[in-house]
Amino acid sequence: MDVAFHVGDIAAAVTSGRTDAVSVARAALARIDAYAAIQPAVWITRIADADVLAYARRVDARIAAGEVLPLAGVPFATKDNIDLAGVPTTAACPDFAYTPTISAEVVERLITAGAIPMGKTNLDQFATGLNGTRSPYGAPACVFNRAYVSGGSSSGSAVAVAAGLVAFALGTDTAGSGRVPAAFNGLIGMKPTKGRWSTTGLVPACRTLDCITVLAHTIADARAIDEVVAGFDRTDAYSRPREDRPVATRRIGVPAPDQRIFLGDSTAARLYEQALATLAADGAELVEVDMAPLREAAMLLYGGPWVAERTAAALPLLDTHPEAIDPTVRAIMESGRSVSGVDVFEGQYRLAALQRIADAMWQDIDLLALPTTPTIYRIAEMRAAPIALNSNLGLYTNFVNLLDMAALAVPAGWRDNGTGFGITLIAPAWTDQGLLDAGEAYLAAAALPPPPPLNIEDSMETVKLAVVGAHLESMPLHWQLTSREARLVSATTTASTYRLYAMANSTPPKPALIHVGEDDGAAIAVEVYELDVAAFGSFVVEVPAPLAIGSVTLADGSTVKGFVAEPRAIVGAEDITALGGWRAYIATLPRPGGS
Repeated sequence: MDVAFHVGDIAAAVTSGRTDAVSVARAALARIDAYAAIQPAVWITRIADADVLAYARRVDARIAAGEVLPLAGVPFATKDNIDLAGVPTTAACPDFAYTPTISAEVVERLITAGAIPMGKTNLDQFATGLNGTRSPYGAPACVFNRAYVSGGSSSGSAVAVAAGLVAFALGTDTAGSGRVPAAFNGLIGMKPTKGRWSTTGLVPACRTLDCITVLAHTIADARAIDEVVAGFDRTDAYSRPREDRPVATRRIGVPAPDQRIFLGDSTAARLYEQALATLAADGAELVEVDMAPLREAAMLLYGGPWVAERTAAALPLLDTHPEAIDPTVRAIMESGRSVSGVDVFEGQYRLAALQRIADAMWQDIDLLALPTTPTIYRIAEMRAAPIALNSNLGLYTNFVNLLDMAALAVPAGWRDNGTGFGITLIAPAWTDQGLLDAGEAYLAAAALPPPPPLNIEDSMETVKLAVVGAHLESMPLHWQLTSREARLVSATTTASTYRLYAMANSTPPKPALIHVGEDDGAAIAVEVYELDVAAFGSFVVEVPAPLAIGSVTLADGSTVKGFVAEPRAIVGAEDITALGGWRAYIATLPRPGGS
């Protein structure tokens, strides 16, 4: 009997005597051992086998004594910024590590309900990131295609569940850290209302906004965890008495078409449209909403005074051992030092005004249905541009906690490369149970295909791209291709129908390729690269005007995508067509420091 994945199945089997907690724990340990050779970066600290089995034996003894345990024998993982008694908490920073003597309140409630902790999972350091690459313990990758990020900051927790190592895992979510990895790995990511779940025993990221979350395979699993851990905790200054408010699903807010941003990911755009069609076919009225106020609120998290909360969370270490902190995380934390008291109050005033706008929005809609993320990135891409690409992943998530909303991330399909796409249902505070109902109804109506095999080959279609200037090999922007694993196809020339200009006031220097026809043109040297569609889309987003990506005809008559330019690009530019290519032009320039 396979009870590896579902919380209710495991608890029912253990409670009825069809299996026992020790057998479930042994099976989980075997799966964890096997997967360690595939993704060793999932865990920061695994609990010793003997200790796991000791937890399981206590569960079996309690069942034998007649106790009713809603999570009897269910193995789970805990993100390593949440305390588990006797096990180090690192927040993915070894120099920060400490060993707590008591568990976080939510962990204690899970263990009391019969769940079995298996270990502490990897994360973006200090829960600062949405991608999963900011950890000295390695970068967990998407279980379906390990070239791509797992999502973060609850990276290890998502992988542990999606790979079938545990039935559920605790994550955290301040800016989307539970929802983003849920989307990429085909999971349910429940971000409860602030204060619904205790945060006692959590290393804070932004203490006023932090939520502990659950990643699970099914709505029923998430609901079972919420029933166990939700509730007031007098030891948590931000805990609130539990409420359960109904939420209708008749009017669903969606971005206006011109505010649906997918950063070149056409598959994500198509899957989102399919999700909206499912909601509409199930009887919902889709109501367009203005995303601008929500995105302004989102900007306050990293671009406003709330960044100082991240500084406060690790200030002693930042002051004494800054080199111990991941460089990207450290840069974010250091930026909070310049926030003044005036900045904080002005930020609060603006947020209060935006909260009024958001409150008024609920008069016209019952809930929001947004893409969880606009796209996904390869690990290599993320490491090449860690701030900009990480920010893109939070486009639809960062405002939720600031505006006191509940959210539920659910799967919405699969890209051709195997990575998951998801939508997030969002509603006012305390609608958590209603969102679970709405998510269940959506998934039943959507009838999504099953997940792909773990780590399928990347079979996405490819695009050929001709580059003519700063993206050539050894040139200043070539990294934008290598970080996307672009493959050199050929070094060739265009058809004899182009002129090449060195644009004025361009840093780094860039050319403009202009199609002029056979009478006035010449053959210009280019390099042709092959990229996957998603990588090509993310590349195109970064191309600044007056440059653009269009179609370029090569010397052999074939047509590929390539750099072209608007007419304004040649204003004040130097015509360098006679040189035959950009390298020849660069060779004519004075070397830095030379005469």
